[in-house]
Amino acid sequence: MDQELQYYLQQTFHLPGKINNIPEAENFLAEEINELIKNDFNHLVQILYRIDVNEARLKQVLNSNPNEDAGKIIAALIIERQLQKIKSRQEFTQKDDDYSDEEKW
Repeated sequence: MDQELQYYLQQTFHLPGKINNIPEAENFLAEEINELIKNDFNHLVQILYRIDVNEARLKQVLNSNPNEDAGKIIAALIIERQLQKIKSRQEFTQKDDDYSDEEKW
């Protein structure tokens, strides 16, 4: 699993030390999200806003899967969004490396 993703999940959701793969991360994250749904929904909303999870997509996926665990659905969307951000940063860094120091300025 991507180290940047793992670090982010550990810092934001206090997930355990080493997470080996995405499904394992989703399971741990789903448990934490379900706790937030029950006990601190406003905090969950703040996290989703800060992560920039697409609200319309979240509503659509939750409405399309009414019998699924909401925590797992939200966990998958959070991980998907974080991976998109990581990929975007990597692409931006690569593009930035294509220029000489003079051109960067």
